[in-house]
Amino acid sequence: MSSNVRPLSGIKVLDLSRILAAPWAGQILADLGAEVIKVERPGAGDDTRSWGPPFLKDAAGKNTREAGYYLAVNAGKQSITVSIDTEEGQAIVRKLAAEADIVLENYKVGTLKRYGLDADSLRALNPRLIYCSVTGFGQDGPRAEQPAYDFLIQAMGGLMSVTGERDGKPGGGAQKVGVPIVDLMTGMYTAVSVLAALNRRHATGEGDAIDISMLDVQVASLANQAMNYLVSGKVPQRNGNAHPNIQPQDVYHCADGDIILVVGNDRQFAKLCDVLGQLQWAQGQYATNAQRVEGIAELTPLLQASFKDWTRADLIARLDAAGVPSGAINSVPEVLDDPQVKFRKMVQTAPHPSGVDVALVASPMRFAQAPLQARTAPPLLGQHSDQILRGLGYGDNEIEGLRAKGVI
Repeated sequence: MSSNVRPLSGIKVLDLSRILAAPWAGQILADLGAEVIKVERPGAGDDTRSWGPPFLKDAAGKNTREAGYYLAVNAGKQSITVSIDTEEGQAIVRKLAAEADIVLENYKVGTLKRYGLDADSLRALNPRLIYCSVTGFGQDGPRAEQPAYDFLIQAMGGLMSVTGERDGKPGGGAQKVGVPIVDLMTGMYTAVSVLAALNRRHATGEGDAIDISMLDVQVASLANQAMNYLVSGKVPQRNGNAHPNIQPQDVYHCADGDIILVVGNDRQFAKLCDVLGQLQWAQGQYATNAQRVEGIAELTPLLQASFKDWTRADLIARLDAAGVPSGAINSVPEVLDDPQVKFRKMVQTAPHPSGVDVALVASPMRFAQAPLQARTAPPLLGQHSDQILRGLGYGDNEIEGLRAKGVI
């Protein structure tokens, strides 16, 4: 039996962050049922609101101020505009923090301390508060005060050194990942961290201060590539689409286009060889994964020669039937139109205040006993300012006064 109580029902999150990493965490918490209040600069808001085109079009077909970038990471939140460099604005944030369970912020190290909105100051008001700071390099160390963006950390953190085609081959050279993967992974680690602190608070009654660094996240995310180096002493290299430890895994050419092949074990390789009519490969010098990794330079041309007379659809169908993972390289529209993606309802629509329905990518989390609600549209700048301030005890005259002074 399912319940209408979502996993984080009753939890309040004060989201002082902008751009992507920490807002991504805020969106995850909103998906899980938390009330997430996003604090933005009056008149401008989150930088990503202007990171377009494309921009959402309103009912009249005109561009709104909502860029696709902003819409991707702020669903399910409320927006209030607050100028935190004013005393009145700081007082509003303190009142919000006094009622919050979690604060997310990604200001430059030391900025919020100047305003009395740092972890020590807000946790003195609310000892149960979980305060999470997300920065490029962390709260300490020689780079602590330096700004950072995903692209920079992909480069500095080693990801680009193992992403892209090998030097000397067409298209060779370091490449960044096609989505801001460090921001996304940082958002995931942020969400995990605050939920862990929330669980600890259930036992101890006390909150915590959490320090998340994008560079730390990227170093941790080097995963097998870092361990390959630590175990062997050999510097990992760019290898195109080929996997460094498991083979065959690469892009292969069929008669009418490319497919990817992901052989994960010796049994799957034997099934591949059976489909191709080349069982001797699985019984001889390529029988084990270690042999295939060592001999991939000789195996790859053999596979390419076997694939060239197949159409993609026929080969994928035969490999699917045999239990060998393979697939086409889909464009974004093809992904969103995939029958499996559509069956899982990974694209949903929500009414937007501009008068249109906006298509949103859904949360991937599925709970049997606490199904998540569909995402609500990302808010307009300051859409909920009056509502939130009234909830804090501000009267209408006070709210208008704050607006006239540029505080909200």
